[in-house]
Amino acid sequence: MTAPFIFNTVGSIVFGAGKAAEIGTLAEARGWRRLLLVTDPGLITVGLVDSCAASLTAASIEVTIFSDVVADPPEPVVQAATEAARAHGADAVIGFGGGSSLDTAKLVALLARSGEPLSEAYGIGNAKGPRLPLMLVPTTAGTGSEVTPISIVTTGTSEKLGVVSPLLVPDVALLDPELTYGLPPAVTAATGVDAMVHAIEAHASASANNNPVSRALACEALRLMGGALERAVHTGSDAGARADMLLGSMLAGQAFANSPVAAVHALAYPIGGHFHIPHGLSNALVLPHVLRFNAETAGAAYAGIAPLVFPKLAEIGTQGRAAAFADELQALSIRCGLPPRLRDVDIPEEALEMMADDAMKQTRLLVNNPRPVTRADAQAIYRAAW
Repeated sequence: MTAPFIFNTVGSIVFGAGKAAEIGTLAEARGWRRLLLVTDPGLITVGLVDSCAASLTAASIEVTIFSDVVADPPEPVVQAATEAARAHGADAVIGFGGGSSLDTAKLVALLARSGEPLSEAYGIGNAKGPRLPLMLVPTTAGTGSEVTPISIVTTGTSEKLGVVSPLLVPDVALLDPELTYGLPPAVTAATGVDAMVHAIEAHASASANNNPVSRALACEALRLMGGALERAVHTGSDAGARADMLLGSMLAGQAFANSPVAAVHALAYPIGGHFHIPHGLSNALVLPHVLRFNAETAGAAYAGIAPLVFPKLAEIGTQGRAAAFADELQALSIRCGLPPRLRDVDIPEEALEMMADDAMKQTRLLVNNPRPVTRADAQAIYRAAW
């Protein structure tokens, strides 16, 4: 009998090429009049924000743009964006960009309305709310942040903390594949592997809320992205590949929003926090090694999903398929141009112990891993990845 579970997701999904041009109509229909648009300076420079801002202005909506978001946003950026929303008298927030912009926008919508301190919102279910209305528009196919209840913030010099609450799930997720056409191959590859990790970890999660809806979404996400990632990396103008990657990323986001991720992410966070390696690449560096470690208890789960990404693995017996899956994922990353080892991104060998210590602090994630991870295990995984 199916165990009880809860599945929460975004209220409305708008998907399709060119849909970003309708952002003003969507906002106007919801009665939003004064918006804060949260984005990053790179998207301003390349002009990707222009058409969205023009659409909002054409709908007689007053827009203030906060464009100071940086990768792995620190607390001061979140606070500055929140103050910008209050100063503008914003009645809604739009996040436009990669995961960092979307995560920042979520917290701005929460803090600008509720007034609660960010420090008290960290953790699972600690945010009080209410929040401002929120629309999220991803420009990368990777984080799935547009449909998740999670926002990650860098605290201090390297540590990352998360706010996890249904309050952070937006009212609208607007997905336009055209916004991803200009992504460089390296970003396409790293964010794409990140999305695949979301689906893989959600499917095998030890969370009590691992459920048939999340597993079905994870499977469809892997099917879509398995056939599209290399095409999107090597032929960035492939409209079909870009659409499949963006849709797959969202489905993976819905999956792990309800059946949470685990040790791959736990071990990736210290890599990004200490060495400023992009999150997707950090995941890619440890993914095959965590899967090999987990295969002792999650081998059947991995064997079940492996042919969705690599159809040729259906010819391999179940016993060897999980190991082959880890090997093929590592080879996929290399074919997509990602560096395969920690040493290749200038992480020194002497840092492995420090990273193992930090990874063990990610209890929110490690509790979901299908095999318990000790500090010695974490260090051994880093050693294999180095």
